[in-house]
Amino acid sequence: MDKTKEFYDVVIIGGGSAGLTAGIYCGRAKLNTLIIEKSLIGGLATYTNEVENYPGFPEKITGTELMNLFHKQAKKFGVKFKQTPVRAVNLTHERKTVETFRNIYEAKAVIIASGGKPRLTNAPNEEKFLYGKGISFCATCDAAANIDKTVMVVGNGDSAIEEGIFLTKFAKKVIVSVTRDVGNLKCHHAAKEEAFKNKKMEFIWNTRVHSFESKGEFLEKVILKNTKNDKLLSFKVDTCFLFIGYNPDTEIFKNIVNMTSDGYIPTNEKMETNIKGVYCVGDARNKSLRQISTAVNDGAIAGYYAEKYISENGNRTK
Repeated sequence: MDKTKEFYDVVIIGGGSAGLTAGIYCGRAKLNTLIIEKSLIGGLATYTNEVENYPGFPEKITGTELMNLFHKQAKKFGVKFKQTPVRAVNLTHERKTVETFRNIYEAKAVIIASGGKPRLTNAPNEEKFLYGKGISFCATCDAAANIDKTVMVVGNGDSAIEEGIFLTKFAKKVIVSVTRDVGNLKCHHAAKEEAFKNKKMEFIWNTRVHSFESKGEFLEKVILKNTKNDKLLSFKVDTCFLFIGYNPDTEIFKNIVNMTSDGYIPTNEKMETNIKGVYCVGDARNKSLRQISTAVNDGAIAGYYAEKYISENGNRTK
């Protein structure tokens, strides 16, 4: 099948907060800009029920609501969107190409904003219960399906505890598997205090997931293993929510742009990778803090310098 070719000034791979911000800056600079997103516009931020630390929203806002505003603003500046996975890229030439199932997009600059993907436990039977069969990564998406049910949260950071608290508004019980010693959570102090006061939350300390079990198609039990004495503990649950971090979604760029050993893409302060005209922003970038606000910072810088690069290296796409 011959693929349709389209031409842009900038192609942004990923439509999360970093990619959308880059799109806003590029679109406002009158660059012909395309954002390609394989899943939800807004990315991982849409999984967050309450955003309390993004400036300008003192009354809280959901991640989905905030990303909808980003999306609306990008479209206002003429940014185009395609929702499809990227299958291949060629970034080493002056005219870069980004290939999907049906199209080949040529661009003068490419901004990698591919983000992260939820980390798995790699426990036995995990793969069987992904994709709507009992293991979830999004409390906002699946909370309503667990009204008056028992759920488990795996993790002890900000996301795990905050989403666990949110789930208590729906579930009758939220079991939290924590790898650390009693009372030792990795989350911020306010969330920790609120969680410990919540009577619907039960903490199972010094545990890791040993296996996921069921006699049928859907998850029925999670077996935890105590890391101190190797004792196995069985819990009947309706859904298990995993909040144990993210891995960079950068496999498609392997051996094309420089990467760290764990798959993050290093950049300079202009968000430039080792390839001219190729930038990286957001959770795929090698950095210490991954938040909506830092993603916005990355996207703004990349959009600004992409425009400068294009202006200095030839005419814009009509």
